[in-house]
Amino acid sequence: MLYLFSNPVYIVFSDVSHTVDEGKPLRVEGGLIRKEEVMRETQHSLRIEEVRSCKSSLPDCVKLAGSEPLALHSEGDIVIGGFFPLHYVAPKPQQSYNNEPQIPPCSGFHERAFRWMITMVFAVEEINSNSSLLPGVKLGYRIMDSCNHIHNSLQALYSLQSSTCLYYSPVPAVIGLASSSPTRAVAQTLGPFNIPLVSYFATCTCLTDKHLYPSFLRTVPSDLFQVRGLVKLVTYFGWFWVGTIGTMDDYSLYGIQAFSNQFGRQGGCVAFHLSIPASPTMAEIQEMADKLESSTARVVVVITAEVDLLHLFSELAQRNVTGIQWIASEAWVTSNRLASPDFHFLLEGTLGFSFPGVSIPGLKDFLLNVRPSPKPGMEFINMFWEEHYMVALTVEPKRLQTDSSYSDVSQVRISYNVYKAVYAVAHVLHTFLNCDSVGHNRGLCEKHSSFSNGQFLQHLKMVNFTNQFNEKVYFDSNGEPVPLYDIINWQKDSKDKMRFIGSYDGSAPHGQQLQIMKNTIVWTKGERRVPVSQCSAPCPPGSRQATRQGEPKCCFDCLPCADGEISNQTGSTDCIKCPEYYWSDKDQVKCVEGEEEFLSFYDAMGIILVALTLLGFILTSIVTIVFHSFRYTPIVKANNSEISFLLLLSLKLCFLCCLVFIGQPSWWTCRLRQAAFGISFVLCLSCVLFKTIVVLLAFRTNIPSSRGRKLFGTAQQRILIICTTAPQICLCTGWVLAAPPFPFRNPNYQIVVECKEPWPPGFYLLLGYIGLLAFACLLLAFLGRKLPDTFNEAKLITFSMLIFWAVWISFIPAYVSSPGKFSVAVEIFAILSSSFGLLLCIFIPKCYIILLRPERNIKKGITGKYSR
Repeated sequence: MLYLFSNPVYIVFSDVSHTVDEGKPLRVEGGLIRKEEVMRETQHSLRIEEVRSCKSSLPDCVKLAGSEPLALHSEGDIVIGGFFPLHYVAPKPQQSYNNEPQIPPCSGFHERAFRWMITMVFAVEEINSNSSLLPGVKLGYRIMDSCNHIHNSLQALYSLQSSTCLYYSPVPAVIGLASSSPTRAVAQTLGPFNIPLVSYFATCTCLTDKHLYPSFLRTVPSDLFQVRGLVKLVTYFGWFWVGTIGTMDDYSLYGIQAFSNQFGRQGGCVAFHLSIPASPTMAEIQEMADKLESSTARVVVVITAEVDLLHLFSELAQRNVTGIQWIASEAWVTSNRLASPDFHFLLEGTLGFSFPGVSIPGLKDFLLNVRPSPKPGMEFINMFWEEHYMVALTVEPKRLQTDSSYSDVSQVRISYNVYKAVYAVAHVLHTFLNCDSVGHNRGLCEKHSSFSNGQFLQHLKMVNFTNQFNEKVYFDSNGEPVPLYDIINWQKDSKDKMRFIGSYDGSAPHGQQLQIMKNTIVWTKGERRVPVSQCSAPCPPGSRQATRQGEPKCCFDCLPCADGEISNQTGSTDCIKCPEYYWSDKDQVKCVEGEEEFLSFYDAMGIILVALTLLGFILTSIVTIVFHSFRYTPIVKANNSEISFLLLLSLKLCFLCCLVFIGQPSWWTCRLRQAAFGISFVLCLSCVLFKTIVVLLAFRTNIPSSRGRKLFGTAQQRILIICTTAPQICLCTGWVLAAPPFPFRNPNYQIVVECKEPWPPGFYLLLGYIGLLAFACLLLAFLGRKLPDTFNEAKLITFSMLIFWAVWISFIPAYVSSPGKFSVAVEIFAILSSSFGLLLCIFIPKCYIILLRPERNIKKGITGKYSR
């Protein structure tokens, strides 16, 4: 559609206006044209009509003939524009550019949108009959069908703007639209001209951008608040594994994206997302239905319009799909079409947000008095009459009473938003037309007051009044109302199919925004128990969630908490470490004050070790008594009996030092235990070492015995034993004085009281020196293993050293890896094992001869000359 003014010329292509000045070229997609060429070409193809001028200050209007969108209009001093999606299926325009463009008709009549449109008419007529709001001024309207499509909405907009001039009535504001995508196109077009566009149902957050849409306002809250409410709603019921369904329009795309982001920040996961195409094929619908049936997510959030869901819900109803808890956005939660009996079993229990509803007095009667007419401009009403009542226009018009979504105005919501938008415009006009100045024109408004679009827009942004429902109507800085929603539950009750069960106030303090009467909710399949939707069952207390690799965080395994850690809530993602000196109970659900744990004399393990210690000490004492009783016999006197008694004494000390390791560590036991162990073992090994040397000297040297006794006699042996023991004594003394071990409460493995060694190398040096002596003993004893068999002490010493080395080589890894008191038990076991090895290998064979084979306890028996 092309409209020309005398000067300058405005040519509208799509949604952009270009000004053509005299003699200046205009660039149009393929080249340059001039104003004269435009006029010449237009006159060839279209008929030009002369119309009266709009105002003396405005240029003359010239309308180019052609097809024009249908409109419901009423003339008035001021005309309000309106856009409603009376049809929801818009054909794709097919232009050949060879003939005049035609506007193809839309299909799929939208009954609810028709009620919204009639509500606007009702509001205008109510204002016209109000003697106090705009006295003396008649409001008109020009309402057009947007077909819920961008292309049709822009066509309607251009037609509306042309009508402004042709019918000599200014359009200060436009009421519309319902869907966000067409609204964005119209708002972006009207923005540069400061013409207000007040939407009653476009909720996309994208429209909040005042740089792109400076003249856009709305009587419906932004989706930003609805999405926050939806996230709070699903998390309130413990649903963190949900699916989403939407379409490819702005309302759905922005809503789903915002929901997914906020839901993810709350710990939720989107199991799947289904995007319904504009014109879905049967195969696409079946594929989406398959996904819904197979998914483990039993809660599905749907942010789209009702008309987009009909095919999918029809397929699910045909398959008899039940058990899905639907969460509805305001776009379809109050849809009577989806609440019909055909979908009861599928959608029963649906929860969703809706706008607060009211009952507008007189609206129902007004709706039921809508009648068809053959007059021009009544086409929309005629379409509704044929669609709703299934009556041809040839039938005499009369009032028909039927119960339907059209006539059910007990709680209107979108219609109420339309109603508020019309009254907001009227209150601004009341201000601009000086309707309060009762002294002028006998209390009538000043019709001829002039104002610019920018002035009107600014006053509309600041409008603030209280309507008949005691609600304050105003716009915030973003041109939006207070974000208040009702929470609706679909219940299978013929008288009350949709029940109010709560509310959400986005302006309330945190924690008070969501109010729900939980006990009144009916869930899917009519159940009274909250449905469960989860990928993995929440981990019980005492365990934590471990996310599976490559899967969403809502899919996890449950792992028990480690010792000293707890989780006291179901679904914990981490275990909490208990405070120092506290420990986890057996169920890992709470921290209890830790009991001091150590190797006690009363523990079963402690009792066994004490018994073995005492047994070793008693056996050693018995051997000492036997040796002392037979100290003059050859077998005792051989190899220096003094070394044998010293060896027995050191073995007693080795056994007794185990007792220092048992019991609660104290200041003195921590200092004594390692020193006592180290010195007693070195003394023991020194005795064994020199016994071995004596045996070797006795059997394998050519030195006369008298001379051997002088070189390696009793005095020399004492001195050598002292010399080999002295380094260990010095090491232990220096260690205890410089860096003494001390009692320490170790919370790493229970609350274990142990001796902490501030200088660990001291212990390993101690062991190293013992190992050095043991290696020397083993080497020398191994060299004497083939001495005469009648009494071969070197062979017995070899066996005892092999046992000693086997015990202490296995001791190191066992000691390091054993936790708490078990490391002490390992060291005690090593001491006892090696001590018993020395006692049994060296002394028991001698006791056997002394007590049981006395005939061998003679000099010949010792020298190997005894014959059996």
